[in-house]
Amino acid sequence: MPNNPSPQRPKYQRIADDLRAAIETGQYGPGDRLPGETALAQQYEVATLTARQALKILRTEGLVETKRGSGARVISFHPIRRHGIQRLAREQWGTGKSIWSADEERPTTIDVRVDTVPAPAHIALILDLAEGDAVCARSRRFAVAERSVMLATSYLPLGLVEGTAITRVDTGEGGTYARLAEIGHAPAHFREEIRCRLPSADEAERLAMPLERPVIKLCRTAYSADGRPVEVNEMTMDSASYILEYAFDA
Repeated sequence: MPNNPSPQRPKYQRIADDLRAAIETGQYGPGDRLPGETALAQQYEVATLTARQALKILRTEGLVETKRGSGARVISFHPIRRHGIQRLAREQWGTGKSIWSADEERPTTIDVRVDTVPAPAHIALILDLAEGDAVCARSRRFAVAERSVMLATSYLPLGLVEGTAITRVDTGEGGTYARLAEIGHAPAHFREEIRCRLPSADEAERLAMPLERPVIKLCRTAYSADGRPVEVNEMTMDSASYILEYAFDA
């Protein structure tokens, strides 16, 4: 049943509020079909366009998916809980596990591309390189249950990692951080910066997400014990696919 919020709130937002509450309370579960535009328009005594705007809000928020001819259905995808601290512990990558495995146990597809490129200006600044110095760029696209969830590119000084497995598609057990440890530059400290913005057209296409939904931009720098920056990892995450969790002692 429609609720009665402030009359100043646009009608399409009030409809979206009602549908969102129904999803959150379990009235509509994963895979369930929501009322169509015509049914909502009749129920709320609004134009079909207004009902369409309400459903668009829910799609932008990542609560429903719409397909031509089948209406809007509640998404069955469960967000990935990203354990921001535990995943980077030496006990994770130092024992041969990938840091991704600390977050996700569902079947995962990771497309990897490795290139040697001139360091972008902002990356060169972080890595204490001259602009244009060569870096190893490891670009990945992560997909869970056939849903693209994250794009990531790691930059490492080429002079540091040339000739190691880091420059290959398959870095081996423990990934990049385990290989850095083998050459005497194990990560000892991490720094992450997080912000949100709307996606570029290319990001939205590669993540198969609407342009109106924000992405999470996360930049992580890894430092060796002597304070040297050894990797910069820039990540672009579909905000509807992630819960960022940070658990630590006071």
